[in-house]
Amino acid sequence: MDISALEREIVEADLSSPEAQQRFRQKFLKKGGVLDELFAKLRSLPQEQRKELGTQLNRLRALAQGRVEVAGSVENSPSTALSTDATFPRLTLSSGGRHPLSIVEERVIRLFQRLGYSLADGPEIEDDWHNFTALNFEPDHPARDMQDTFFINPSAGRLLRTHTSTVQVRVMEAMRPPIRILAPGRVYRHETISARAHVYFHQIEGLYIDTHVSAADLRATLEYFIRSFFGEKTRTRWRASYFPFTEMSAEVDIGCLICGGEGCPVCKYSGWVEVLGCGMVDPNVLTACGISPEAYRGFAFGLGVERITQLLFGIPDLRLFGQNNISFLESFRGYGYAL
Repeated sequence: MDISALEREIVEADLSSPEAQQRFRQKFLKKGGVLDELFAKLRSLPQEQRKELGTQLNRLRALAQGRVEVAGSVENSPSTALSTDATFPRLTLSSGGRHPLSIVEERVIRLFQRLGYSLADGPEIEDDWHNFTALNFEPDHPARDMQDTFFINPSAGRLLRTHTSTVQVRVMEAMRPPIRILAPGRVYRHETISARAHVYFHQIEGLYIDTHVSAADLRATLEYFIRSFFGEKTRTRWRASYFPFTEMSAEVDIGCLICGGEGCPVCKYSGWVEVLGCGMVDPNVLTACGISPEAYRGFAFGLGVERITQLLFGIPDLRLFGQNNISFLESFRGYGYAL
């Protein structure tokens, strides 16, 4: 039995007319046809041969059915000559473009991939452990309140994640160091919508854990990113801060690119804009994720995609990113991955 020859016959059969299609059905798909007779012979074959041949025959039958369906749809479709109206106005089609947040996120990812970071992802609907407890949030921390977090099921601790640090926890639980990952994604917080804030936004967080990671490594990494992304002459300012999941903790500001440091609503007339938070991973977080703080150290950082997109393009209002304003989006049509 030459299966290949039978397959070639099905593929090359002429189905250009209703009569030819009927003959094709009779030969390959109807009772008493070629495939039907071969299926009938399966019962007399050994088990192993029966399984292999049955798979091949099922594939041939699906191929034959597909050819008949395609031929029928072509036959029933209106002809080009009848469906063309020469008096109809010509349609002018324009090319689309990428959303500015997508453009900037891709550029950030590429910069960190040069340093050996790989991408990681996680669910947007999270539990209390991954969003708060494993990250060293105290039971009475204000971020757990309904005023700051969108809870789906408060009694079960189900919520919309408030940061992509949840991905870091999941990676640390699943992998052993060295770990060097980047976690982009959408997050949700109960904020008042304004030119500077929204109830949802996009974060990119990074995590690096190994045996000899230091604060100097953290600073060198982020200074490289800021100068590669915003330009070599970008001014930076490091400020001590507090995050439950890092110790030490810092926030990094850059000179406002919108007003040039003279003062505007975006920088609150200070001349500086915060672009990211960072710090050395707290030993309690390492312990909660099953990693020895005596053997390993690490740093983490996080930045808001909307904020740096706003600074890069001089966009005065964060709300523009989610309003689908065609005039606004068309202004980014010419941008690609490499800004």
